[in-house]
Amino acid sequence: MKIKLKILIIAGSDSSGGAGIQADIKTMTALGSYAMTAITALTAQNTTGVSSIVKISSKEISKQIEYTSKDIKPDAIKIGMLHSADVIDAVIKSLKKIKVNKIIFDPVMVTTSGVKLINKKAVDKIRNLLIKKVDLITPNIPEAELLVKIKIVSVDDMIFAAKKLINMGAKNVLLKGGHLKEKTITDIFVNKREIKIFKNKKIRTKNLHGTGCSLSSAITTYFSCGKTLKKSCELAINYVNHSIKSSPKYGKGNGPINHLISFKLDKKYL
Repeated sequence: MKIKLKILIIAGSDSSGGAGIQADIKTMTALGSYAMTAITALTAQNTTGVSSIVKISSKEISKQIEYTSKDIKPDAIKIGMLHSADVIDAVIKSLKKIKVNKIIFDPVMVTTSGVKLINKKAVDKIRNLLIKKVDLITPNIPEAELLVKIKIVSVDDMIFAAKKLINMGAKNVLLKGGHLKEKTITDIFVNKREIKIFKNKKIRTKNLHGTGCSLSSAITTYFSCGKTLKKSCELAINYVNHSIKSSPKYGKGNGPINHLISFKLDKKYL
């Protein structure tokens, strides 16, 4: 497999390897792209939960973004966890300097157990500024609820929330519906011109750690290769669903998915 394109990931580290930067790198590598990183936070975690978070300073995050891009210019950028308003400001400033056109933002704001990872000031900064600077935002339901300040309990609520994000300045939204208590998972792609609903059978498993990170990274990879955002979302959802079905079932809690589902190793390397 030849490397397709170069992608810079701006996100937090997951020591267990299932989510965060680690999931991003695995996804992009499996789909044929070259991944670079700017780490925003270090976490000590495993499949049962997060033990601690060490936040990286905005100055060091900016250095990673700008120094890496000075040598190897990214074709696209994926943004994940940004833990403070200062970091968000610094990232926006750095993005302006490096001038990369394709940017996907996965607003990592709430843990699987419902714990908020960022404060109100940072949420306001995302809501009022950052969503206007990216090509696509990919919130799950709890994250969308924080951004639009409404309760989401149905597909109609999801559509309303996604449209509200567009009215707030987002260019494109993929609102992920995995938190709805239904037999199918509904993900909704929305912009000013169209609404596309993706429906897939819900897979009964606890091994869903890092699905959001992996999905946004897959979208970024397909988008960087010239696919439309809508098609990139469709392909990425399919990739993640197959990765969930073949989960290696590691850990005592919510285990990781199989990022290598798309990868075929030549026999000469075995």
